Amino acid sequence: MKGRILDRVVAAEREHRSVALATDLATELGEPITVREEGHHRRISKQRALIKSLMAKSLQGDIRAAVAVLSLYARIITDSPDDHQPIEAHELQILRRFAPRLLKSLQQD
Repeated sequence: MKGRILDRVVAAEREHRSVALATDLATELGEPITVREEGHHRRISKQRALIKSLMAKSLQGDIRAAVAVLSLYARIITDSPDDHQPIEAHELQILRRFAPRLLKSLQQD
């Protein structure tokens, strides 16, 4: 019994640290920095600067940078922002009411 409780506490702490890390990373990437492009100084987010840097390296032939850019792009176009959100009760009710109509219309085609 104590082992299960301890496992739950450890898992909860790990999840909390993961959320905190994600928040910290998002905050850090959102902070502005000054970069120099074509002789002009511009303020852009660190995230944008990182992407620009990876893109420039990949266009110069850096295979690792190209793989990083392409895998980020693939992840973005395949992940839906709502994939990690649980379905709420009212949404589930709508789906239950709509699903039979949808199935029926698909069978008619």
